Amino acid sequence: MKVVRVVQLCGYKNSGKTTLLAAVIRQLKARGVRLAVIKHDAHQFEMDHPGTDTDRFREAGADAVAITSPGRTAVLMEAETPLETLIGAFRDVDLVLVEGFKQAAYPKLVLLRDEADAGLLQLQGIMGIVVPKEMIKPQKMTEEPGRGQTVGSDLPAPVIPRDDVDAIVALILSSEAQ
Repeated sequence: MKVVRVVQLCGYKNSGKTTLLAAVIRQLKARGVRLAVIKHDAHQFEMDHPGTDTDRFREAGADAVAITSPGRTAVLMEAETPLETLIGAFRDVDLVLVEGFKQAAYPKLVLLRDEADAGLLQLQGIMGIVVPKEMIKPQKMTEEPGRGQTVGSDLPAPVIPRDDVDAIVALILSSEAQ
């Protein structure tokens, strides 16, 4: 059975996770990577629209509803599904990007908005730290261009500017070789 690579993108609310993930997805697709995305939502979400057939079935009490068409399939279940189960549903992709699920044990890119978010650096499996440019200190000539250290140094992974999507994608792709 094919082992699918998984990379998480973690950060607090309004840290830019979704915006960054959309940019990363575009670049990965341009490179021919087949990928899936799983998003964790700590709140109740509604994906169906009132009055549609599937909404009516859910409202009538169905525990799960699926709808499929020639180009799309959706499954709505009235239960939380473990991350591993969701990942297992995507066997035909090269990479699964996960937004959230901070405590899961997959390689993580951590987004920091500012130094107040430094508590996220305690997470396990950090492969990269994504920060606003303002948080990156000047670097020595021997360091790799585009990377540096934030205030506090002694960090568990490379620091990448949030707007350097190329470097973020390169890090994700390099993790596939590990």
